[in-house]
Amino acid sequence: MTQAATTPGTADAGRPAPAPAGTPAAGESRGWWRDAVIYQVYPRSFADANGDGMGDLPGIRARLPHLRDLGVDAVWLSPFYASPQADAGYDVADYRAVDPMFGTLLDADALIREAHALGLRIIVDLVPNHSSDQHEWFQRALREGPGSPLRDRYHFRPGNGADGELPPNDWESIFGGPAWTRTANPDGTPGEWYLHLFAPEQPDFNWESPAVADEFRSILRFWLDMGVDGFRVDVAHGLVKAAGLPDLGAHDQLKLLGNDVMPFFDQDGVHEIYRAWRRILDEYPGQRVLVAEAWTPTVQRTANYVRPDEMHQAFNFQYLGTYWDADALRRVIDESLDAMRPVDAPTTWVLSNHDVTRHATRFANPPGGTQLREPGDRALGLRRARAATLLMLALPGSAYLYQGEELGLPDVTDLPDEVRQDPSYFRASGQDGFRDGCRVPIPWSGTAAPYGFGPAEGGPSWLPQPAEWAGLSVAAQTGDPDSTLELYRSALAVRRQHPALGAGDAVEWLETPPGVLAFRRDDFLCTVNTTAEPVEFAVDGALLLGSAGEQQPGLLAPDSTSWWAV
Repeated sequence: MTQAATTPGTADAGRPAPAPAGTPAAGESRGWWRDAVIYQVYPRSFADANGDGMGDLPGIRARLPHLRDLGVDAVWLSPFYASPQADAGYDVADYRAVDPMFGTLLDADALIREAHALGLRIIVDLVPNHSSDQHEWFQRALREGPGSPLRDRYHFRPGNGADGELPPNDWESIFGGPAWTRTANPDGTPGEWYLHLFAPEQPDFNWESPAVADEFRSILRFWLDMGVDGFRVDVAHGLVKAAGLPDLGAHDQLKLLGNDVMPFFDQDGVHEIYRAWRRILDEYPGQRVLVAEAWTPTVQRTANYVRPDEMHQAFNFQYLGTYWDADALRRVIDESLDAMRPVDAPTTWVLSNHDVTRHATRFANPPGGTQLREPGDRALGLRRARAATLLMLALPGSAYLYQGEELGLPDVTDLPDEVRQDPSYFRASGQDGFRDGCRVPIPWSGTAAPYGFGPAEGGPSWLPQPAEWAGLSVAAQTGDPDSTLELYRSALAVRRQHPALGAGDAVEWLETPPGVLAFRRDDFLCTVNTTAEPVEFAVDGALLLGSAGEQQPGLLAPDSTSWWAV
């Protein structure tokens, strides 16, 4: 049974709505983002209002009450801009338009207004490292050929070799293969090459071009004027490349990511861009925020993105990649808090997103990174996932949830090849290409697909849903005290109400047996047993909430987390 000090689903009914152009609410002078719980919506997989099998903005709007009742503070929307969808919307053709598959600008406006009325803030994805190859700038650059001023806005270069037949340098795409594609001149002869760190359909912007910087300042203002509360900046570490685009001198470059500063990632020049953006956001009332998706070698370098005059938050990928192991978890928690304290930024915690295997499946398997292909032990994975969530929500700072994790959804590891749409799956090398498994549309109700994702039973879904998901739907779990959904609702209610939870920059560790973590935050105690056996550990306090339900006195259940009032 899930134990909680409050009734699930009712904790947020009376919270004030954040006005898109209002002043900070009482008690928010230090920043609402410092302890916010932010829920990621992947638009094509959240809710489908028109029945075409693809999620959309009206569908999201209709389901906002679920997020209010869950108890989150803000919603982060993955891209919904006009796009050919070569990489699920991260190839943007028009940054000021909504793709028709998702709706219209009027739908976006209505969603933002409805969210604010429900007390939810809206954060939108921004993709400044690259555009779509169908972007007007890039298309003009191709048509006009070498010498076009539009080519200065991307990285066009002559090739190496006697006839320019070799790429300009040895950089490799994150999705596999060379990071360069050769163009054809207007007369049909072989032309220059252009840089794309991701798919060929995603040419990288040249941020040394003043026109690029001007354009993105205008884009920021466009969406801020519409009322969005902030931006999650995609590939925030990638905008600036090393001068001269030097060779890296290594193959299998993907394996080097996260271990060192690369000539195309985490260059110091990115920080001046974000200082300029911060000045724009600070012009607007209502505490608008910038969130960095920054893959860096160390959490200390991640802290550079959240200095007081730059971004407000940065994703903690070091935490996301940590396995269910007490020593490893304590180490990354300490390193994360220690790194953010000097820059006075909140630490963020995240377990899943649209690019990694869901943590209910990662923890069902032996350690193996964040892209897994095996389902593992489903019961074990869910038990650990529930415990990991309570640990994350007890830590000081802000937490991110990925849609469907509140239902305990596993990754779908057996999708047929013919339905896969992840572009990296179709490349010869690069990422594993199994991100589709965490992007399957989530179940809302009913006993037959698409389980309430669309308006009609038996209707389409852009990725097929497993039959067993009928028992994991929102409707099936609501009111069941043992369900993962009610655990999340209870945890977020306790987190909101308990004065020791939320913002902060430190925990007080207690001595524990091997495999066990315990820390205090004032009169709150969190205990975590990462082992497969019960562990003796006496607590002088009252149980607030437990991932494994009732606790035997003096024992911590296997693979469990418990919250205590002490």
